[in-house]
Amino acid sequence: MTTKREWVLKAFKNETVDKVPVGFWYHFTTDEERSDGFNPEIFNKNIAGHKKFVADVNPDFVKIMSDGFFTYPNEQIREGITSIKELKGITSIGENHPWIEKQIELAKKIRDDFPEDIASFYNIFAPATYLKWHLAGKGGNGDTIIENFIKEDAELTKQVLDVIAFDIGVLTKRLIEEAGVDGIYLSVQNLQDSRLSHGEYDHVIKPSELHILHRAISAGGTNILHICGYEGATNDISYYTDYPADVINWAIELEGVSLAKGRQLFGGKTVLGGFNNTESGLLYKGSKEAIQARVRELLNETGHQGVVIGADCTVPSDIASERIAWVKEAVADELVLKEAVGF
Repeated sequence: MTTKREWVLKAFKNETVDKVPVGFWYHFTTDEERSDGFNPEIFNKNIAGHKKFVADVNPDFVKIMSDGFFTYPNEQIREGITSIKELKGITSIGENHPWIEKQIELAKKIRDDFPEDIASFYNIFAPATYLKWHLAGKGGNGDTIIENFIKEDAELTKQVLDVIAFDIGVLTKRLIEEAGVDGIYLSVQNLQDSRLSHGEYDHVIKPSELHILHRAISAGGTNILHICGYEGATNDISYYTDYPADVINWAIELEGVSLAKGRQLFGGKTVLGGFNNTESGLLYKGSKEAIQARVRELLNETGHQGVVIGADCTVPSDIASERIAWVKEAVADELVLKEAVGF
């Protein structure tokens, strides 16, 4: 008998499956707690949140949230740096740094609570994201700072990102090989600075992201690439068409690229999404009828293979579990209809 995990992994690999997977997720800590994972209260809060989520939602797969570990702890990076030259000679935090060890422990403990064989994917941010948050804080002007660094010395900026990528690559490999996760959910984003060129991104930023994806693959992992449109950030998703990921997720309305169009753009790879993730979105506030109509619309448009119904990004933490159940019910109804008419 095929387990839930085996079914989802087949769907992610764009193989024929008997039902379309559904995947939504949300945070289990506050914004203020996202970098406080060494606090036992926050660490255990995240574990308990995942356990309750699995019990309440019965998810097809789990994105393990890295709440508590949003800040990459390289002491050579600090707020107030105005020149990339201040980071010259930056070194790795080390393969056994407590920040890495504690995330391995987190993933293991979360997976230990799974009541069945469920696929899991650990949340990883791109090196540029870790860098800008460390330089300016979440919601700060980190994008501008990094673009300033690129204009100042592109090669040195690339070297800094490559060092961060090495450490995140170590984390990725160990999560798959030691913690038992099935892969990673890598969050990438164009720098939100109009001066950035595609060429700069490809030369300076892209190699660090590819390093992490390749480390996951070498460890036997499956990659979900999330092109993050959080809080209105916009992206040229064509930057990522050759990234070695199995599943692609982006903000379809914000970027003006439907799931069906995105599948073509990404060469027929599996796509994930369809719903706005905000408190003003259909999933959070719409009626059952409207939500289920949206599911049917997405499946009619995209088909039943190489698609996962989900959201643009993380959904609000207080969303009612029944709303996710409505999506799953609509997907199941579509399966019944598909079998009845034989297509």
